[in-house]
Amino acid sequence: MNLPPLEPPDLHLVRAAEGWLELHLPHEAEVELAQLSPEMREHPAVLEIRWHLHAAGAEWQLACVAADRLIAVAPQLVAGWIHRAYATRRMTGGGLTAAWEALLPAAEHFPDESLVPYNLACYACQLSRLEVARHWLQRALSIAGQNNHRAMLLQMALADADLAPLHAEIPDWPQP
Repeated sequence: MNLPPLEPPDLHLVRAAEGWLELHLPHEAEVELAQLSPEMREHPAVLEIRWHLHAAGAEWQLACVAADRLIAVAPQLVAGWIHRAYATRRMTGGGLTAAWEALLPAAEHFPDESLVPYNLACYACQLSRLEVARHWLQRALSIAGQNNHRAMLLQMALADADLAPLHAEIPDWPQP
């Protein structure tokens, strides 16, 4: 599905919804989204806002549905894949293994995106698969290094509770 870019007034409604979410006012964001033209309700930017809206309310099943739609409409956007795994981890009937399985195919689709292997490392670490977690985190750091974001990702990893079992050894890893 190739959707045209958002234009006024839909663009203004989406921006307003983003603003309401930043202010932690999800009901107001929902009111803005309800005014969108029908043909723009499946636009990737709208689906992204819907995901954030449901995530803010811990409505993980609905967040997963929004992420699934985002993947269907715009499979080239990594956000849908990451959002789906994040929601899957938290939704009823989901969990870490399901999140891992939801995100793993994205590693092949997005070989230059560091957040996919980073999140896979988090899931593997929480599943007590530390060798697998090391592999994915080192891959994420390698990709981030190619994009001059290694230091930022390294800081994020050292602060991430999901990666706590690896924190002591991460600073000793050599730069690629």
